[in-house]
Parts: sequence; structure tokens; C-alpha cells
Amino acid sequence: MLIPRRESIINDKYIHQVISGLREEDDFWVREILAKARELKGLNQSDMLGLMTIQSEPLLHELFAAARYVKDEIYGKRLVIFAPMYVSNLCHNECTYCAFRAKNKSIQRRSLSQDEIAAETLKLTECGHKRVLLVAGEAYPKQGFQYILDAIDTVYRSKSGNGEIRRINVNVAPLTENEFEQLKERKIGTYQLFQETYNRNIYGKVHLAGKKADYQWRLSAIDRALNAGLNDVGIGVLFGLGDWRYELLALKSHIEYLERRFGIGPHTISVPRLEPADGSVIASAPPFPIDDMTFQKIVAILRLSVPYTGIIMSTRETPHLRRESFALGVSQISAGSRTNPGGYSEADTGNGAQFSLGDHRSLDEVVKDVASLGYVPSFCTGCYRLGRVGADFMDMARPGLIKRHCDPNGVSTFLEYLNDFASPETREVGMKCIEQALAGMDETPKRVAETLLRQVNEGKRDIYC
Repeated sequence: MLIPRRESIINDKYIHQVISGLREEDDFWVREILAKARELKGLNQSDMLGLMTIQSEPLLHELFAAARYVKDEIYGKRLVIFAPMYVSNLCHNECTYCAFRAKNKSIQRRSLSQDEIAAETLKLTECGHKRVLLVAGEAYPKQGFQYILDAIDTVYRSKSGNGEIRRINVNVAPLTENEFEQLKERKIGTYQLFQETYNRNIYGKVHLAGKKADYQWRLSAIDRALNAGLNDVGIGVLFGLGDWRYELLALKSHIEYLERRFGIGPHTISVPRLEPADGSVIASAPPFPIDDMTFQKIVAILRLSVPYTGIIMSTRETPHLRRESFALGVSQISAGSRTNPGGYSEADTGNGAQFSLGDHRSLDEVVKDVASLGYVPSFCTGCYRLGRVGADFMDMARPGLIKRHCDPNGVSTFLEYLNDFASPETREVGMKCIEQALAGMDETPKRVAETLLRQVNEGKRDIYC
């Protein structure tokens, strides 16, 4: 496969021009864009620029109100829950912001054995998780890429009682097309890869060695994944490395390129901020620090720009900021996370972790908090198993049809969690949340949801529509 030229994906000249010519906040222009966003058809780069000018408190409130409207119309009150599973922190790269970088001697290196991966899986399933993001540093033990394929097999077959992982998403180094085909055969969900920064000059300064130093190889990885037949891909930016305005516009360029070439954009976008990491100076002092209000602004602009794309927020962020961001567009969150290999099944010292966490709460505590805010913690993986992926998913999402499935599946999988794993306090809060969710559903999905809930209470598991 020919690697696409960067210029065909990211129009640097245009992005720098429009940012340098960015005008002052204009009430009329901004409100015109916000009205357009409420039509649920997305925004172009010019529209995004207009929203980037917002500084005044009244217009910020209007931006956030529009984001809440779009989030509620498309996703309702659901929040998908997952956990990352780090199987290895071996790495050949030298990324100045990451604890996994090859020359960092301050962390303990390890790759989990398949038995240790099974133990990690069982620990997660005993908490109630049904979906994991499998993560590895960008080097493998002697088995090579087969190690990742074996790890996926191990996670899927490690079950205990009602505990099981039903869908694995994967975040590993860029692969060849043949390797992506092997990944597809393992029936993964989403392949996730962050460019970290789209700014080529900054990219070269923070990626000093290893395969990751090859900007174009990384940028073209999503092309290879889609060419190999993977249906869902996830992209993202590590905010703090570069000017957030540039990164958002470049991210949108990447999305538009994928839509032109493949007819489908990313299934998810992740919005991590640079956090402190052992052995990293740059992570403690981001070159372009992002304060909380700007971060919420980024989430809101993304939600309005790509309304049908999932937005993921990790436990890098504090509980308070996560709560504030749910309504603005976040649709998936990690919970009870560890970012070091063995962090779930062993006494967690944090040694070997990729970065510092902002939210240290358990899954049960996060679920209780989410439900108390009126959001339904969803453990659903039905779309993947029923083929509602890629373009088919978007064909149902855009006219609003996907909620007919997501709302019933969300409450039924939440009830599974409440019946099998929740503390008494969380179950009490959760049952009230389900009652509220049912009251807000249209008649047809409500009837489906009530049927699924009855079946769950009768002892059935992993049922979905």
C-alpha cells in the first residue's frame, strides 16, 4: 500500500493561515455557528475557528448549552464504561513525555505472561467490567506481535461466573496491513492510535528515536487499519504538546480525509491531557498547558463538530472535571484504572505506570457517582456482535435510530452490574437511575428495555437488541 502524503491529510499552510488571521469574538458569528450545530450535522473548520474565539462568560455558557443539547439528542444519558489493561511497558521509542520511553531507568520493565494476563482479566471481571482497552508499549517480548494476538485470546477466554470481558479494544503500535488483518480475525472492537501531535515540527522534538519518530508511518496507520477491514478506529491528540487550536483543526482535517477516502471517520476520539510521568520533565511542565476551562471548551467544540463520534475521557482527569465534562460531550470513560502491567491483580505500587492518574476511585465508586448524576453507566457491547459497526453504525446514528438499541441495552447491562457486582449503596442509587431512564424513553424502546430488564432479573446475561 502506498503511504499517503501528509499534505493530502493535513493542510498545514491553511491551518496556520487561519489561526494567524483569527479575529476577535463576534457574538453574531458565534451564535450563527451554535444554531447550525444544533441541527446535528456537524461543523467545518471555519465554524470551529469561530467557536475558538469565545472568551466571554455568556458565550461560553451558550457553547456549553449547545454541546449539552447535542450530547443529549444523540447519546442521551448513557456513558460507556471500560478499563485499560496494560500488558507490557516495553518500548523502543524515546518519547520525552512518556514514562515508557526506552532510556528511562526509573521504572520497572515487564511484559505479563499469559497466566498473568488471565489474572488481570479475572480481577477486572470480578469488579464487573465487560469492556477493556488492551494497551502495550511499542516493543514486544520475543514472541513479537504474536504476543498481542495471544493476549487477546487469553482475555476473551478468561471467565468466572458472570464475569467476562465481551469486547476488547486495542491500543498498540502502528501495524502493517497484514498484522491489522490478523487483529481483525481476533474480533476486536476498535483499534485506537493517537498521533499525539499533528504539528510535524513539535512531533520531531518530542519523538527522538524508535519507530514512533517516523511521523508519516504513524499518521498512515489508520489507513492501513481500514484497508485491512477493521471497521472501527479511534484517534486522538495529547493536549499540551502543541497549540490546541492547531491540533483541533488538524484533527478535523484527518477526519475529513478519512471520510473522503473511506466513507467513514473515526468511531472515537480521545482527549488526553499531558500528565506527570516518571522520568519525564516535559510532562510536568507542558509546552502548551491547557487549563480546565479551555479543556471543557475543547470537548464542547469537538462534540458540536463531530456529533456522532464518541469522545473518550480517561482517568487522567480528576473526578470533578470528569463530572463537568459528561454533559459537554464525553460518551465513554475509563473507571478503576491502572496504567502499569499487573496493576489490577497485584499490590499496586504504581511502579511502571505510564502516567499519573487524576481519578483513583474504584469502578463501584465511579458507577455510583455517574448514576447519582442521572447518567446510565453502560456496559453494552451489542453493536460489535450484531455488526452495527463502521458505516452501518453511522447510518443508524445519524437519523437517531441507534438510541432504539443503545438505551435498552444500556439499562439492561447496567442492571447486570447492579445485580452481580455492585455494593448495596451503589445498587440503591443505580435502581433509581434506571427508573429515571425508563421514564425518559419513548414507548417502543421502553417496552424493549422492560423486557430485557425482566430477563436480567430472571438470571439471563449478555442479552441485547
